[in-house]
Amino acid sequence: MEKLKLAQIACLAFLFCAAGAISAPAQTLTALVSFDGSNGAYPDYPGSLPVQGPNGNFYGTTASFGANNEGTLFMMTPAGKLTTLYNFCSQASCLDGAIPTGKLALGTNGNFYGTTSSGGTNYSGTIFEVTPSGKLTTLYLFCTLSGCRDGSGPSAGLVQASDGNFYGTTAQGGVYNNGTVFKITPNGVLTTLASFDGTHGANPDFGALIQATDGNFYGTTDQGGTQGYGTVFKITPAGKLFTLYNFCSQTSCTDGNYPYGGLVQAGNGKFYGATTEGGINGSGTVFEITAAGNLTTLHSFDSSDGAVPEASLILGSDGNLYGSTAYAGANVGGTAFKITPAGIFTVLYNFCSQASCADGSGAFSGLVQATNGKLYGTTFVGGLNNEGLIYNLSMGLRPFVETLPIAAKVGASLTILGNNLKSATSVSFNGTAATFTIVSNTEIKASVPTGATTGKVEVVTPTIMLRSNVPFRVIP
Repeated sequence: MEKLKLAQIACLAFLFCAAGAISAPAQTLTALVSFDGSNGAYPDYPGSLPVQGPNGNFYGTTASFGANNEGTLFMMTPAGKLTTLYNFCSQASCLDGAIPTGKLALGTNGNFYGTTSSGGTNYSGTIFEVTPSGKLTTLYLFCTLSGCRDGSGPSAGLVQASDGNFYGTTAQGGVYNNGTVFKITPNGVLTTLASFDGTHGANPDFGALIQATDGNFYGTTDQGGTQGYGTVFKITPAGKLFTLYNFCSQTSCTDGNYPYGGLVQAGNGKFYGATTEGGINGSGTVFEITAAGNLTTLHSFDSSDGAVPEASLILGSDGNLYGSTAYAGANVGGTAFKITPAGIFTVLYNFCSQASCADGSGAFSGLVQATNGKLYGTTFVGGLNNEGLIYNLSMGLRPFVETLPIAAKVGASLTILGNNLKSATSVSFNGTAATFTIVSNTEIKASVPTGATTGKVEVVTPTIMLRSNVPFRVIP
């Protein structure tokens, strides 16, 4: 992984990677924050993606610099005002963790949960909880068991499942030192569910697990498998592990290899992801895979449209998939792209289109969509100080609402996040009306009504009907 990353950085720094021109529809990119070292720098991991909180502000991390040179946790307003909430390695021996790389997960209690890949006991990483005001609590220190059988070096984020617990992976450690899958309760009790043995995958990196509509978890490893180039896997909540696909199973790895990012499930029930290498042109792929393990390559990057998509794709409110590439494209600074579930590919933006790369260069970390419809992301370098930036990309996508959690039983209380919610007149679950309380302009509390079925959540205001971008799953 480090060899690949160094090659990418060299490409960005010296601009010698070949890239053909490609036309792209006009999009509006706004640089919101330029990092300067004191507030973090070089955001090149999924953790740097801003995650929207109940108050409408955004939260994320940088893996380097800050007061202790071990990364920061920040809050950003929608207008782009950034506040550093926490500097990692503030405790003796970095027991509070160092180098946060995984994307934050917003818990149902309104706090954020994340991982650090270093610091803690034996510098093997931590799991932490942090309030919106920046109060950090370390929940777990990895490598507390002999031989790091509980895992080491978690570089991916967490996902809160329908049972209220968090699930994640470590890149090393476990019985075979190839990484683990774990469950951790909100109060910090960790259970190792599986250890990767190499043959069934190894070293799950930056892609967080997802819980699919069938209740199981799906993810990727960027090493191991029968060919040694990574896998797609499924694991049950009880810890039974299945390998769904081994990459580089086709001649010349035309099916792709080294999937660093995770998966996303679309409305058709299929999963989508990307590989950093392989494909027809060797520059990475976008793929579709079914729960049965049938893989279809939807797109092979050719450098003119970007190369090395490291991060997970996201499902937009229009039902299409969005992502970014780390480099290449028209200006060798990477691209933002859209691809339909049918495989129709469009370059949305070529980074480093502005003088001195004021719009950023090196979109390693992917994209996230806020409830206002805009896409947000970070770049590794570029910006006012050439130390990376946070941007948003306006494409005219409709605003939407999201629920915390995304699955629950009838009668359960949940949170609905969005914008301009103070004037909401009704809330319904797949057409069934629900009781609700308006908390703020960005938050509503509601209960899953009797008779509700799996489907979209709708919030009606005097000016617009807002729908959830993913179906809410009613648990029997």
